[in-house]
Amino acid sequence: MSGPPLGRPPTNVSKETKKQAQLDERERNCIEGKFGEGKRRYSLDRMMTKLSNTSETAIAITFLVMNLSALLRRIIMTFFCVYFRKYCVFPIFRFG
Repeated sequence: MSGPPLGRPPTNVSKETKKQAQLDERERNCIEGKFGEGKRRYSLDRMMTKLSNTSETAIAITFLVMNLSALLRRIIMTFFCVYFRKYCVFPIFRFG
């Protein structure tokens, strides 16, 4: 991922550079959104640990829980869409 270059902005920027910057910005938005979700829903902003090892462990466990909850959500939605086909509102999960 490339960030904005430091210093004075260049006067002439190629289309490739602009396109690459836009793609990087889209990817960064997804990552920042997950950090925001972790702060809002999983109390990632309230870490009170003092040691760096403990902080890293608490953050890793928080993201593990976030991934597990997303996986569980997908499993439950797949279950409901398979067994209750006419109630499935997600076109991704429609079968037959």
